[in-house]
Amino acid sequence: MSKRKDKEPAAEPQPAGEIWINNLLQRVKSGELPVSEAVRELSVLPYEDLMHSKLDHHRSLRTGFPEVIYGPGKTIPQLVTIVERMSVRSARILVTRVDERAYRAVKARVKDAQYNPAARAIVVNRSREKGRQGISVVTGGTADIPVAEEAAVTAEIMGNRVSRIFDVGVAGIHRLLDHLPVIRQSNVVVAVAGMDGVLPAVLGGLVTCPVIAVPTSVGYGASFQGVAPLLTMLNSCAPGVAVVNIDGGFNAGFLAGLINRR
Repeated sequence: MSKRKDKEPAAEPQPAGEIWINNLLQRVKSGELPVSEAVRELSVLPYEDLMHSKLDHHRSLRTGFPEVIYGPGKTIPQLVTIVERMSVRSARILVTRVDERAYRAVKARVKDAQYNPAARAIVVNRSREKGRQGISVVTGGTADIPVAEEAAVTAEIMGNRVSRIFDVGVAGIHRLLDHLPVIRQSNVVVAVAGMDGVLPAVLGGLVTCPVIAVPTSVGYGASFQGVAPLLTMLNSCAPGVAVVNIDGGFNAGFLAGLINRR
């Protein structure tokens, strides 16, 4: 009787930085690229000095994902230069917290740049990797969607598929319960809420996976721009709930992507 062969585990996708290095070395091996040119390309791996910014091209080799560009505080010419230089060596680029004017300037130089207006994020994604299922992003209210979209966009560019479930806060808990079959299939749930911030604790008592709680600055005066939901989430009586910073959609999305990768 023949023995059953165990199914081979799926190969872990290579980080974009490793793919770039491998392609570079293959081009040297084939004679397509001179050694001197390869040395020049490799010389900027630790970082590329643009005077106003030092681009960490090596980060995808260390962490599996390129350096993310935080938009606020940078001029539009600076953002354009940074994205243009990163696009030479990275298949994935994420710029957070920028407006459409910045996007149009970037798009003029990097043609495959896309914009998510809800998340206020610019995305360049040249990866052909099929997204991994397993992440749900859930919001308490409609006003929490911008932070939730930032989390979702971040998780997606890391190679994940995201289920978005919006406006299911505990004030009408039947709305949340209707979506439990989908949420319970997740490997990780990102729960985004302002006001009283109770949503993550409720989810923590209903699912078997980690819950990443994101307090938002949505709410009236006594919410203290997100401090009240932050404290609620930190004091959750449900186990398995971890908390990121106020309005920290990117942080939650990145953490969810790391968990789902494992």
